[in-house]
Amino acid sequence: MAITDWPEDDRPREKLLQKGPQALSEAELLAIFLRTGVKGKSAVDLARDLISRFGSLSALFAADLRTFSEAPGLGPAKYAQLQAAIEMAKRGLQEELKCSDVLSSPTSVREFLRLTLQGKEHEVFLAIFLDVQNRVIASEELFRGTLAQTSVYPREIVKRALVHNAASMIFAHNHPSGIAEPSAADKTLTDALKSALALVDIKVLDHFIVGRGGCLSFAERGIL
Repeated sequence: MAITDWPEDDRPREKLLQKGPQALSEAELLAIFLRTGVKGKSAVDLARDLISRFGSLSALFAADLRTFSEAPGLGPAKYAQLQAAIEMAKRGLQEELKCSDVLSSPTSVREFLRLTLQGKEHEVFLAIFLDVQNRVIASEELFRGTLAQTSVYPREIVKRALVHNAASMIFAHNHPSGIAEPSAADKTLTDALKSALALVDIKVLDHFIVGRGGCLSFAERGIL
C-alpha cells in the first residue's frame, strides 16, 4: 500500500508536522528523506530494508558512493542529498559550539563527533581547538589510519595548536570495531599529548572515543 493510502496520522511527514521529529522511528525519518519507495514497497518499507542492509543509520551515512548506490532505490542524486544534509547538520553544530562554552554544551559536542566519526571504516583522529572561553576555533582531522591503529604525532599536534593560538583542546577518535572503550594505547597517547601540550600552556579538556554504540568521554570516566 502506498503511503498516500495510509491514514493521515500514520504518514511520516504528517506525523512529523503534528508531533515533531522525535516521535518518528528511524525508518520513518529515512522515508521522508527518500520521498518515494520502489515497486512493491513504500518509502517506509524501503527505509527499513536499507537500515537492515547497512546495519544502522550511521553506517548508511558513512557509506561511500559506490556502496550507497548499490542499494535498491538509491543512487548518486540521493547520495548527494544525504551528504549535504549531514554536512549542514555538522556545520550547524559547529556554529553552536563556536558561540558557546563547549563545557556547557556536552550534547552538541557528542552529536558533532558522532556525525563526523561514527560509521567510518578506518580510524580517524580529530582535534578540536578552543579559545580561552572554551569556544571552538576550528576542528581538524589530523591523522587517518587502518582498521587497527593510526599513528598520532604529538609534535604535529602542538604545531597545529600554536597555529590556531589555542588555549585548550579536545581530542576524538573512532573505533571502527564499534566498541567505545579506551585501550591501553589510547590512555598512553592521551598522557603523551597532555604532557606535550602542557609545555606550551595548552590544556587537554577531554578525549572522546566514538563507537557504534555511543561516545565515551575520558573526562567523565575519570581517566584524563
